[in-house]
Amino acid sequence: MKYMRFKKDGETYFGVVKGHSITQLDGDYIKGETRPLATEFSLEEVEVLTPVVPGQVIGIGLNYELHAEETGKPIPEEPMMFMLSPSAVTAHDTDIVLPTTEHRIDYEAELVIVIGKEAKHVKKEDAFSYIFGYTVGNDVSDRHLQKKDGQYTRAKSFGTFKPLGPVIETELNPNESAIKLTLNGEVKQQSNTNDLIHDIAELVSKVTEVMTLNPGDVIYTGTPSGVGPLSPGDIVEAEVDGIGVLRNTVK
Repeated sequence: MKYMRFKKDGETYFGVVKGHSITQLDGDYIKGETRPLATEFSLEEVEVLTPVVPGQVIGIGLNYELHAEETGKPIPEEPMMFMLSPSAVTAHDTDIVLPTTEHRIDYEAELVIVIGKEAKHVKKEDAFSYIFGYTVGNDVSDRHLQKKDGQYTRAKSFGTFKPLGPVIETELNPNESAIKLTLNGEVKQQSNTNDLIHDIAELVSKVTEVMTLNPGDVIYTGTPSGVGPLSPGDIVEAEVDGIGVLRNTVK
């Protein structure tokens, strides 16, 4: 099932997407069970919002072997996790705003885990019961600052650097999903989550060894090889098969 947050006539709603229409729900799907209402909209007449408003955003680095190779870095024995600012999250069809054109700022298509209930010290075999669903992310990264700082938070946390959406899909095999990114219509990244070094269950288990995750928190699971720079005017589309396309314009 595909869930979406959206705005209509200045009000924020929650809904279920089927085809090109969205059926309004009577509450927030992350907070508990909801039921459909009689109200239905066309996707063309609503403003798509981020499917969740996360309190915590966790990134995972170097989680595809070929991406580790292209960066010249060794493959981490355990998931390499880092924190990202929730204020960097932006929605489908919004602008990615580059703070400077003097730095190399890259796109990174990623599958994103959405947590569904409080998760602490989760065993790997229990991990999927803590996941609400999955969405698409673009982990935009300032490589100049990443290299300068030696860590990732500043380089990846500028406002609009974490596109997320457009929907949450609850019925997905996250360890067997095609992922790609196109830049101005040209395919730049193309892989499958079966190439993840540390799989979905392991990520949830390892992250929750360190911190407690709450409903609506998200984990960006890492990007395939093929990362490259963004420029003003670019249209970047990240896609995970079974979820949809996350599209943003670069300013």
